[in-house]
Amino acid sequence: MSGVPADAFDLQALRLDLADTCWTAIEHFNEIASTNTHAMRAGVDGAEHGTVYIADAQTGGRGRGAHAWASPAGSGLYVSMLLRPALAPGDALWLSLAAGVAAQAAVRSVAADSKRGLKVGPDLRVDLRWPNDLLVGTRKLGGVLTEMQAEATRVRFVVVGIGINVHQQSFPAELATGATSLAIEQIATTRQRLLLALLRAVHHEVQALTAVTAEARTLAQQQLRIRLEQGSSWMRGKRVHVGEENAYVGTTEGLDARGFLLVRTDAGELRTVLSGGVRAAE
Repeated sequence: MSGVPADAFDLQALRLDLADTCWTAIEHFNEIASTNTHAMRAGVDGAEHGTVYIADAQTGGRGRGAHAWASPAGSGLYVSMLLRPALAPGDALWLSLAAGVAAQAAVRSVAADSKRGLKVGPDLRVDLRWPNDLLVGTRKLGGVLTEMQAEATRVRFVVVGIGINVHQQSFPAELATGATSLAIEQIATTRQRLLLALLRAVHHEVQALTAVTAEARTLAQQQLRIRLEQGSSWMRGKRVHVGEENAYVGTTEGLDARGFLLVRTDAGELRTVLSGGVRAAE
């Protein structure tokens, strides 16, 4: 074998299947430091809207903050999408949240296909933890990392990176209790099938959020907020721990009009989580 993963991508088939979407180019790497880092550099160099970067392995995969994303060869889906949306910087969070919804939908789709006609247990329950985590129970299945370059009133470009654990049967000791994969959850699929479902789902979300009229964009944001609150156990009524420095505990009360998480502290104060993440309160 020449180092090609057993579950290899068929780029020609992908391009044909995505011909009616916003994805204009697909670049594949056997190994790269980080698809997001590469996409950000490509954005600066003028790469076009709708360029997709996928890799079989990442040597420096990144998660939120300073967290690394384990990216062994052929085991997961590592993809970054470059977008040049006509949006104000304040609306960019919706693209990140929409990517999470799209990833959730894609995983549910391939899971349903995997179990169709088989009596192998209940449907896979995939949860969304604000702002960027895909969970099965308490274990992390995937995540979204969104980065952008912007001016005061407009976004120059956005890079939406998504990592999903697909074929891993085990994880390093430091991740073993907090991570899972589709294989561990008894979902048999291919990275190609998952990528196609993901890119189609993200396309539909992007089209809605970047509609021509302000009224249509606002409606898309409102509908996305409703779907997020309905599709996640973390958005309302969840006891959470917020932050590290000046941390506090409270109960989630949905999203504000910009997509930020609202948390009611134990002292009764309604606070807005503007950055970082949350975890379940002990």
